[in-house]
Amino acid sequence: MRRVKLTMLLALVLALVLSACAAPPPPAAGPAGEEAAPAAAEPIRIGAMYNVTGGMSSIDAPGLNGFKLAAKEINEAGGVLGRQIEIVAIDGKTDQTAVTNAVSEMIDVHKVVAIGGLNDSTFALAAGPIAQQAGIPFVTAGATLPTLPEQIGDYFFMVPFGDDTQAYAVADYAMQELGGKTAWMLVDQAYDFTTALASFFKERWTGNGGEILLEDIYQSGDTDFSAQIARLKELDPQPDVLFVSAIPNEAGITTRQIREAGLNQPILSGDGFDTPLIAEVAGELATDVYYSTHAALDNPDPKIQNFVKAYEAEYGRPPENAFAALGYDAMKLIADAIQRAGSAEPKAIRDALAATKDFPAVTGTITYPEGQRKPIKAVTIIQVQKGVYSFAAEITP
Repeated sequence: MRRVKLTMLLALVLALVLSACAAPPPPAAGPAGEEAAPAAAEPIRIGAMYNVTGGMSSIDAPGLNGFKLAAKEINEAGGVLGRQIEIVAIDGKTDQTAVTNAVSEMIDVHKVVAIGGLNDSTFALAAGPIAQQAGIPFVTAGATLPTLPEQIGDYFFMVPFGDDTQAYAVADYAMQELGGKTAWMLVDQAYDFTTALASFFKERWTGNGGEILLEDIYQSGDTDFSAQIARLKELDPQPDVLFVSAIPNEAGITTRQIREAGLNQPILSGDGFDTPLIAEVAGELATDVYYSTHAALDNPDPKIQNFVKAYEAEYGRPPENAFAALGYDAMKLIADAIQRAGSAEPKAIRDALAATKDFPAVTGTITYPEGQRKPIKAVTIIQVQKGVYSFAAEITP
């Protein structure tokens, strides 16, 4: 009995020795206090926060396409820091609760190191604080409320110019090029973007000696503007220009109903009008419409045309609007920051973003002045004539 026990003990000791010899050696220790480098194959996860369904879909879906295209180009060129980019995209459904839940999921579940996207300030105000609290950089592709970085915090950055810049540009263009002196305003009351844009337009218009004959309002989602148009038609004299502060969903509807009422004054707006819906809904009635945006896709600038060709090759159609280019720029800007930081750690990415200078984006050169996280960029004015979009002017207010 004792011999059997001794034999079993020797067998167990031999098994443990063989197991120890077969075990892989521990990873080599790096310098004191430094973590081992991640495996080269481990991807860098970047969140893409867009509303690809609902009222923002006509600008956010192209934005996501641009974002993904940039990531694909980066990966095909070898990635960043020897690692591939992995996009984590979740549809915000044009719903603030869905957006906040999506951002939380990106951070807590998917462990993204940065987030880009969103083209409306109301949704940026919902999403940004979550990323700020988690210490994750958030780069908005198209939200334009100029106070967003200050309201949200030092991890929030803007790719576009602010609403003040674009509203001033539209007001200047309408006065100097269209000869406007009096204006009517129609403002969506539901969004930070629409109310801010209208406020800045009014400030610039009256500051330059213009007059607002009537400022009317509506609620987002309205489809019948007959009451507002009736009040407009009662004005005597009629205003020289009509300023509509709307999100994309109402851009085509308001344009069509204004023209169907027999009103022919120039219709002005901001980048909420940079949507195919104007032509799709209003058709040839979409005439003498002028709006501010971030790039003219028919601009012969090589940066823009190279982007247009790449987008068309990837998706089988030209970019729908400038928001596709903004999404592309947002992803490229994040990747550039990671490369300059030499790290995919969120704090290092944030610091590199803050130091961005002369980044050659499709929508204009991006530099963040010291202590600011909003770039100074020129504004493009697009005109729509009989449903056809074309470049009208570039303005730096």
